[in-house]
Amino acid sequence: MTGLQQRDYAMSFGPVAAQYQAHRPSYPPALFDELERLTGRPLRGADVLDVGAGTGIATRLLQARGARVTAVEPSAGMAAELLAAGPGTPLVRAGGEELPFHDSTADLITYAQAFHWTDPARSVPEAIRVLRPGGALALWWNHPDSSVPWLAASRDRLVAALTPYHPVPRAESTADPLAEHGLRPAGAELTWERRTTVDSLVAEFGSRSHFAVLPAAVREELLAAERAALLTEFPDGSVLQPWRLRLSVGVKRG
Repeated sequence: MTGLQQRDYAMSFGPVAAQYQAHRPSYPPALFDELERLTGRPLRGADVLDVGAGTGIATRLLQARGARVTAVEPSAGMAAELLAAGPGTPLVRAGGEELPFHDSTADLITYAQAFHWTDPARSVPEAIRVLRPGGALALWWNHPDSSVPWLAASRDRLVAALTPYHPVPRAESTADPLAEHGLRPAGAELTWERRTTVDSLVAEFGSRSHFAVLPAAVREELLAAERAALLTEFPDGSVLQPWRLRLSVGVKRG
């Protein structure tokens, strides 16, 4: 992995896009309730850019709340999965540092699991340019709840096996660039859980950039070892997976 740059990790998702779509977790309805509360406006009828949309997991949930959503995604593989899952979804191939949209045209710009792939010194001013007065930039991440012993043990095994390993973005680290650029910051943390299987959980791990950049043989060996460890914990293969979701919102002043 010597010599790999952040862009290598950021653009590694194309080959694992189908795996990402099938096994990544969704988001709880409470997220979108909090999003409306913190932005001070309903999602229904809002013009939204979902940047780093990936396979469209958040895009489709925002659409279901009545938002008019344009997905913004640089990866061809991820974009193809997004369109397969949501035919007709407006899609623009771009990244957050150079948004190909006119000034003051969006009510909300969202980054679901994606803001850490951008340079905040460029992506936040770009969002502010495109947002209407009173509009908001919203960033959120699902994190496995590592206060749970089996998840902490799994995290420790992955950290030991994969170097470098992206740390969990701290809540204050995501709010800082919003305030620095004059946005009014707010945030929330939610807890939720999903029922899954060991095999799906291991496939989810395989869709992460740290694994996607590895040679296939190395990747499969590491995932097989993690699967064996998890089956020791869950011999019937069924897992209740707890999550913490961190949301940071910055509202553009009028």
